Formats: sequence, C-alpha cells, structure tokens
Amino acid sequence: MRTLAAVATVCVCMAGAGLWWSAGAAPNPGATAPEVVRLGAPDAGSLPTPVASTGADKLEKFKGAEPKPMPPLSFVDAEGRRIDLADFKDRVILLNLWATWCGPCVKEMPSLDRLQAQLGGDAFQVVALSLDRGGRTAVEPFYKKTGVQSLTVFLDPGSESMKALSLRGLPTTVLVDPEGRELGRVEGAVEWDSPEVVAFLRQFLGHGGNRGGGPARDRGGVMKTGG
Repeated sequence: MRTLAAVATVCVCMAGAGLWWSAGAAPNPGATAPEVVRLGAPDAGSLPTPVASTGADKLEKFKGAEPKPMPPLSFVDAEGRRIDLADFKDRVILLNLWATWCGPCVKEMPSLDRLQAQLGGDAFQVVALSLDRGGRTAVEPFYKKTGVQSLTVFLDPGSESMKALSLRGLPTTVLVDPEGRELGRVEGAVEWDSPEVVAFLRQFLGHGGNRGGGPARDRGGVMKTGG
C-alpha cells in the first residue's frame, strides 16, 4: 500500500477521552496518550483495545465549530461504480475511514451499523469507507461474519482518501454537514450508537432524523469513546 507507507501514518486506538473535533483543535489536555498501531501491521486486530470513559460532555463545545471545506473525494461501491462525496449533498454524513486489519476499526463497526439503522435516511448517512487493498473481497466477508446489515460497502483500495484528508491514522471519522463541509473529526474508536452520541447527532439533523433508514447507493457526525 504505497500511500500508507509513504505517509508513515498510524492506526490510533483511543485510550482516553481524547477527541479531535473541529479542524485544528488540540487534543484534550487531560487525555491519556492513545495506543498506536502502525498501519499495515500484521494481525493488528489481535492487539488489545482499551476501553475509554464517556466523552460526550466534551462535545457541546464543538457545536459552534466553523465549517471547513472538504477536498474532492471519490471512491467506489461494491459494484465498482464511482461515488463522489458531493453525491451525498443535503445529508449529514458520518464519514468513517477504516480497514478490516485495524483492531479499533473492527471494534466500532457494529455500533456504526446500529447507528445507520437508527438514524440513516434522507437526512443522515454513515459512509464507512474501507481502505483494504482487497476491496470488496475483504469487506463483504467481514460484513457477513460480523452481522453488518445496514452499512453500504464503500471502497478506497488505493487509500487516496488518506492523503486527501491528511489523516494520521485509523479509524478516523469526519462529520460532514449538508453543504459538504467538515464540521470536525475524531481519531479512535467510538461507541457510535450510545445515547449520548445519538442525541448529539440529532442536533445537526434538525428534524430528529430517521426518515427512511436505509442506505442509498446514488447519494449518498461524538460521543462515547470506547475500544
């Protein structure tokens, strides 16, 4: 994976309530330094994932964050069709970058699936973007094995999004507003369907979300942190 090796980025697992939310925001000074696993490390999923305390109370200060322009971002779906991030305009998007070999990513995937089932629809969608080199052949068996049902398969086998978004590690999740602007990002695993997270996200949806629930292929963000 040339891009990953070139940027020498790391896979981050939250070991405390250290949230990076809003462009340029510094980590919570009281947070424990996160455990780091290098991208591409063999058997990364076998590494222990510490459980962090709830960080939902720290989210309120980010509600007024200034939106930041997002770079153009393209990827493909399971059928190989090109998807542009701009295709999700008019929805709040939770863009999660992950890989099947990343332990913290695997840990949070079921909660992302439940979040999509609960809030997904005309106003909100989880876009779980896999950076696995194997693409569909890596992701579809993983979804089946773990019982993921509500997330659409989105693929970036060339890891172009890592460079475009200047990511430091995985998992990283970016909250994007209906105008396609970044509202903030968080590095590390999160319990996405916790009541605190859902309540926080609903504030961005206006009407409370859940208008339809299913993922869309043509169109198409915390938080309780956890391992």
